[in-house]
Amino acid sequence: MKTLNEIFQAGRQALFERLGPTDALRYLNQYRCGQGDYTKDRGQWLTEQSVDEIAASIAKAKERAG
Repeated sequence: MKTLNEIFQAGRQALFERLGPTDALRYLNQYRCGQGDYTKDRGQWLTEQSVDEIAASIAKAKERAG
């Protein structure tokens, strides 16, 4: 079984070979470590609206879009 470091190195090498150095670095740079507790935060913003309110909001957006 490979270590996580070995897997990372192999993946990085494959990216560089397939995409070239510039695009491989651009790809790798788009991933950043987040912060906070997503599960806790998600629970907070999901309870701010009821299902009916969300459905009404979607219906209004569809009407505006034409």
